[in-house]
Amino acid sequence: MSDPDRRVTPVLITEAEPSYEEQHAARKRKYMLMMALRFPCLVLAGVFYETWWLAMGFIVLSIPLPWIAVLIANDRPPRKKEDVNRYQREARAIERTEHRVIDG
Repeated sequence: MSDPDRRVTPVLITEAEPSYEEQHAARKRKYMLMMALRFPCLVLAGVFYETWWLAMGFIVLSIPLPWIAVLIANDRPPRKKEDVNRYQREARAIERTEHRVIDG
């Protein structure tokens, strides 16, 4: 077991992505976070109603949030750029002994 050529990292036998359920749960979390940001924007617009430009800024910020949330939630996760560590068998010589050749 103390072979110096043995790799420390495990051998990756598959390039499988996370399951559909995991991807769906991550997309739902992103969507809920984006939509949860819309409510504080509208509340802050109401709080700062006397400063019209600040209130308008919060309203303008809250308008594209549902559209952006839907786009991000429906997008698949990016592919990971990984170096795949696959098992590679060490090359061995066939035989190094001399064989007698018989001509017939």
